Amino acid sequence: MCRSIKVLRSAESPATDADIEAAALQFVRKISGYRQPSRANAEAFDQAVTEVAESSRRLLSQLAVRTSG
Repeated sequence: MCRSIKVLRSAESPATDADIEAAALQFVRKISGYRQPSRANAEAFDQAVTEVAESSRRLLSQLAVRTSG
């Protein structure tokens, strides 16, 4: 997996929308092999980023996060 995608699950600092969008973009770039898709593939690429971000938000909202103490 892409090493530059950071872990977003944390009790101390919950992931921001920007963090989730950036991770989704990096994931889709890795899977597709495109840093920037052609115009012919841009719609599919952008839709994938949106779907991955939505799925990530759902996952993070449902995971139990351990707190220290």
